[in-house]
Amino acid sequence: MAAVLYGREHLEIESVAVPEIGPGDVLVRVRTALTCGTDVKVFRRGYHARMIVPPALFGHELAGDIVAVGDSVKGFRPGQRIVAANSAPCDQCFYCRRGLQNLCEDLLFNNGAYAEYIRVPARIVEKNMYEIPEQITYQDAALVEPLACVLRGLEETGIMPGDSIAVMGLGPIGAMFVRLAKVYGARVIAIGRRKSQLDRAAEMGAAEGIIAADGVDIVPQVKALTNGRGVDVAIEAVGHPAAWQTAVRMLRRGGTVNFFGGCPSDTTVHLDTNMLHYSEITCKASFHHTPKHIQKALELVSNGDISSRDFVNRVEPLSNLLEVMRHLMSHNGHMKTAIIP
Repeated sequence: MAAVLYGREHLEIESVAVPEIGPGDVLVRVRTALTCGTDVKVFRRGYHARMIVPPALFGHELAGDIVAVGDSVKGFRPGQRIVAANSAPCDQCFYCRRGLQNLCEDLLFNNGAYAEYIRVPARIVEKNMYEIPEQITYQDAALVEPLACVLRGLEETGIMPGDSIAVMGLGPIGAMFVRLAKVYGARVIAIGRRKSQLDRAAEMGAAEGIIAADGVDIVPQVKALTNGRGVDVAIEAVGHPAAWQTAVRMLRRGGTVNFFGGCPSDTTVHLDTNMLHYSEITCKASFHHTPKHIQKALELVSNGDISSRDFVNRVEPLSNLLEVMRHLMSHNGHMKTAIIP
């Protein structure tokens, strides 16, 4: 059984053939597949320009057991617990040679985690698949892919111990930023829509919390918590143009913003050029991950710095995936659900 996406909010759980594998491929029995905000967007829109074109198998955060390996596979064997990333770069193109593997011109994506079995193609086996350490669970391991994206986004800001960081948006990704920034030794100001989100952020290490109420400018509140200067780093994890603009305004002089939340296509933002220039503001944006960040994310999970207990609050069978997707669409900011095929 597997989930097949046919278009906008059109998802079917149906019987499909067990994938055939080539010489360098691996066949994995999926033990856990986690829901993701990107999956919800793809479900709502019916496609993803780079990752998935329907009809197609669906889902990309997974951990499981190897049940078969191709003849040329080295280093892996049936019975191993593994976590596989959802992509692998070519390592040959213009961007890969410059250390920007996330922007690879031939980035290979793999979908189909919401299924009993998934084929992991040879390039991912070689570059972006790892054995799960015995001390962590399948759910912990499945966090590695989104955590790698967050890790790269945080590192792009140049964050240092003792820095102040504002995180706007407290869904699963924003919550990961809160937790990871705390691990890096930063003082975190969490900004969300509901008190329950702020309470959760506090449990993950946020020092302060601010409710982003409609019509209320939160920038003065952020500056009041930072001696009037503003934060060293701002993370926008909402994906809304107005939030991008607000994130810039809450920075101190010389501060850095990461526009992590992807906005709808064809949207634009207006920024104060005087502030950007005379306050030397650095604007960054992050997309996806690299093999280096997948490895580092697995280390963080293995060390116990990040745990699925903080991010997965629901477990459902594959047969309930459609209901889960509809629930996530109507409950913005809801945490992750573990789908058990």
